[in-house]
Formats: sequence, structure tokens, C-alpha cells
Amino acid sequence: MTRIIQTGAAVNRQGAKLTTFIPVRIKRHGGRKVVIPAAAGDKMPEHDAPILTALSKAFHWQRLIDEGIVSSGSDIARREGLHQTTVNELLRLTLLSPTLVRSILDGHQQMTLSLLWLKNNLPPSDWDEQHALFDGLDA
Repeated sequence: MTRIIQTGAAVNRQGAKLTTFIPVRIKRHGGRKVVIPAAAGDKMPEHDAPILTALSKAFHWQRLIDEGIVSSGSDIARREGLHQTTVNELLRLTLLSPTLVRSILDGHQQMTLSLLWLKNNLPPSDWDEQHALFDGLDA
């Protein structure tokens, strides 16, 4: 909600000054300053760029495997110049529940969820167990 505040006397037009107040927060993210608009009572979604990048790569690679363009994660690793383990760790992200993926894309993932955690921990294959696990991260 933008407000305009008069800070000078209104007697003559030259002495009156108007100040525009725009509610924002400035937050450091990865060494950069980011301007975050303040919402009235709503929690603004915070997108985790590394997780979003990893998800996009994982689903793209999975589509390449499904369409038969590549045969495996090892083939992707050779083509991309990456280590085979890195590719396979990211491909595991395609096993996440669609509702969890949607919440990450919407910026409403758990605060303690990170790409490092996702790469180092194998989530359960059952989607209900995944929800129980991820709901317990911020508890």
C-alpha cells in the first residue's frame, strides 16, 4: 500500500513537499541486495533459485530419457560434461510428489529445505511419506 505524506507547510505551493512511501524490505541474498515488496499481512513467496534450477534440469533430463534421446544419466553426464553422480542426484528430484514440486515452484517450500539436503538425502518413494517428512522439516 503506497502512501503520500505531506512534509512541508501547505501555505504556499513552493514550501509544500510530498514524500512517497512504498513499503518494501531489502534483503541480502547470495551477496546481492534484493528488494522485496511488503504485502499487507500476506507472506510473500520466497523462491529458492538453486532448487528451481535443479528441478528444471532434472525434469528436462527425465524428458530426454523418456523420449529416448539419451539412454541414461551417464549419457547425460557425458553430453553435459558433468559427473555422473551429480546428474543422478538431480534426476531423483523427479520422484518428488507433484504437490511438493508445485509448492517449491510457488515459493512455499519449507524454510529448512535446501538443494544440498535434497541431493544428500533420498526422499521416500511414497508421496504420503514424503509429505510427512517435508512437513516435519520445519517442526
